[in-house]
Amino acid sequence: MKKTYKLILALAVFSTISNLAFADGNAFTPLNFDDTAYSAPKTTPIEQKTSSNPIANAFTKVIPAKNAPAVDATSSELPIGNDNIQNAILELDNAQVGIRNDLLDYRAKYADVDAQYKLIKNERSMLYKQVKSIERRIRNIDKAKEKIRRNML
Repeated sequence: MKKTYKLILALAVFSTISNLAFADGNAFTPLNFDDTAYSAPKTTPIEQKTSSNPIANAFTKVIPAKNAPAVDATSSELPIGNDNIQNAILELDNAQVGIRNDLLDYRAKYADVDAQYKLIKNERSMLYKQVKSIERRIRNIDKAKEKIRRNML
């Protein structure tokens, strides 16, 4: 019964989410499709320099010429991001290194506490066994005394 309810609930959630995703009706329209409902701004073609390097030509088609960074004809690499993004990435890397160092410290502390815990646990179990054996010996002595008293009467 619960499985049926879970299945029905899962199907309802799935259908709701899929209906929301396709509610627009234009889920698979291409990006350069001119639709009057969206009134996309029309772009004018920009005159671009063509070089003999096919990779550079491919990059200029992807990146507009007025915002395109300088492409070296001998290398196919474009500079990625600006200095602020690269500094942010470096700061995140430094923060990650710091967190990893903290993790190593906490792992070492955990290992020490775990070793102490196991040692104390073993000591506790040994002391418990000793207490039980001594209590058993006392009970045996009490039983022996009772037997002796019964035999004396």
